[in-house]
Amino acid sequence: MTSLLIRDPFLAAPFRLMDELLRTSGNGNRVNGFTPPVDVHETEDEYLVKIDLPGVKSEVVNIEVNDNVLAISGSRVTDETAAAQLVERPYGSFARTLTLPQGVDSDSIEAAFRDGVLELRIPKPAERKPKKIAIGAGKKAIEK
Repeated sequence: MTSLLIRDPFLAAPFRLMDELLRTSGNGNRVNGFTPPVDVHETEDEYLVKIDLPGVKSEVVNIEVNDNVLAISGSRVTDETAAAQLVERPYGSFARTLTLPQGVDSDSIEAAFRDGVLELRIPKPAERKPKKIAIGAGKKAIEK
């Protein structure tokens, strides 16, 4: 006897329906805003942050650091030239925030935008090492 396996698409992707509901915001098939995916990698000397922003122009991306919080925001606009039949790609505003470690020098953060990927290089703060103070090394003794 052969068994037939029927796959329910809602069980295969249980959060797909909720994702669709949140993305459409109750306005039909129009998508407002999106959350771009972020990767953060750590090397010995720096943190590397990559954010996928296909179709976003670098001129509309805003990067700010305030109180050890890195904020990236911007928007992607649609190029509506004809009546839309299907709209699945998200458009609108986006914002992502990341908390930076204490001691990061925000002036040394480098940003590059290539092939729809924003890449931030954040140097790690220099480790604070205890300063050793030698006793009487090259100094006059204290006189009474």
